[in-house]
Amino acid sequence: MSKFNQEDLDRLTKLSRIACNEAEKKVLFEKLSNVLVYIEQLEQIDTTGVKECNHVLETISNVMREDIVGETLPRELFLENAPSHVGGMIRVPTVIKANH
Repeated sequence: MSKFNQEDLDRLTKLSRIACNEAEKKVLFEKLSNVLVYIEQLEQIDTTGVKECNHVLETISNVMREDIVGETLPRELFLENAPSHVGGMIRVPTVIKANH
């Protein structure tokens, strides 16, 4: 695993749109570094023969229900809750900008 560095943190904060000053960046860098060190420790554990599980406790399980199609809201009523809409669609801010 490659080392986590300041450049990685800058890229992550930009991608996730986290605004932080230098002191906050220092704390965030330390905490993320500690998480990555812990993950590296976990990767060293031999899990050969260990059964995979989705839950730590065997008594926990997902309750599934049938996916039944019901009535939908009329478009006009649905769009009343949208802060901005155009052409019958909800307008959202641009998240990813193409670099050409």
